[in-house]
Amino acid sequence: MRLGDDAAETSVKRQKVMSQPASTDEHPSKAEVAAAYPASKAPAPAPVFAAGARKVLADEVAAPFRKEIRDQVALLATEGEAGVTPKLVGFLANADPPSRKYAEWTAKAFEADGLRFELREVEESLLEEQLEKANIEPDVHGVMIYYPVFGQRPSFHGGSHDDYIRDSVSPYKDAEGLCHYYRRALYKNQRNVDTKGEKKCVLPCTPLAVVKTLEHLKVYDSYLPIGQRMTGKTAVVVNRSEVVGRPVAAMLANDGAKVWSIDVDSVHIFTRGQVLVPSEVTPEAAVRESDIVILGVPSDKYKMDPSWVKEGAVVINVASHKNIDEKALLETRPGVRYMGQIGKVTVAMLERNLLRLCQNFKELIRQGKTDSVSLC
Repeated sequence: MRLGDDAAETSVKRQKVMSQPASTDEHPSKAEVAAAYPASKAPAPAPVFAAGARKVLADEVAAPFRKEIRDQVALLATEGEAGVTPKLVGFLANADPPSRKYAEWTAKAFEADGLRFELREVEESLLEEQLEKANIEPDVHGVMIYYPVFGQRPSFHGGSHDDYIRDSVSPYKDAEGLCHYYRRALYKNQRNVDTKGEKKCVLPCTPLAVVKTLEHLKVYDSYLPIGQRMTGKTAVVVNRSEVVGRPVAAMLANDGAKVWSIDVDSVHIFTRGQVLVPSEVTPEAAVRESDIVILGVPSDKYKMDPSWVKEGAVVINVASHKNIDEKALLETRPGVRYMGQIGKVTVAMLERNLLRLCQNFKELIRQGKTDSVSLC
């Protein structure tokens, strides 16, 4: 029977039941009533979390930043000929599904917030050439690259070729804050690009999204001075890549936290300006001590044991794969606050960085004087 036939038959049965005279002794049977009024599907039971545990959505963290961005874009539109809508160019030179998804999120957010975004899909062999062109295009205010491109393949210039490409992005246009200039500024805790302190540095988008999420959750103590607002807190970061793990560990340490940095074969401690190598410390012991757990392992094979997480901790998954069993975590660890995806906050930070680059270097970008590998 087709869906339309089924609906028609139900309607006929219902009319038959309802047409029974009010005075008759022949009442419709329970089976007839059930057929006329099929029971609606019961809603799925709500998840039962441990006391005080909750899931944190990226939308609630990103919302105030996106409003701020829209307000800034609207202000730019009122500046007449001097006003310019910032434009970001993203280079996609891989077949990585999470990279394409990130590009799609970026395009949707930029359109909604009034910014311009152009995705340029290029062969990896042409990426450096196309990047150099974008570095000096007057109509391009920011550049980003969707990694990995070359992965850990060695470079003629030393290190991995992805590292070389990251350092080839002009700091005047580095919307991700990953080139050598901004990485060095981050590790030195240098927060401005000028001596007057009027132009702020951009910071890596996902690490910055982590910090803004922790501020939203009141983990940062706003009553303490800037640079000390994580004093007394302990965090663990499972990942030590130059894109996410190391920068976020350094940022939390620069704000006063003790940070356990866990990688494939080692455990380090980051404190402000230094790295220590402790002896005989296991990843489990580091996690059990931590108030904040940042998960960034790019593999579906890694899963942290939820029982390691202390009660009341904040857990943020920044990897494209879930590094922990969300259900088990929220059902068994009281007071835990968990964010399973941070991508929308990352995109908001990317928009924020683009506006900052435009504000800092608009005139130099307009003149095409932005091919330098260092700021001057």
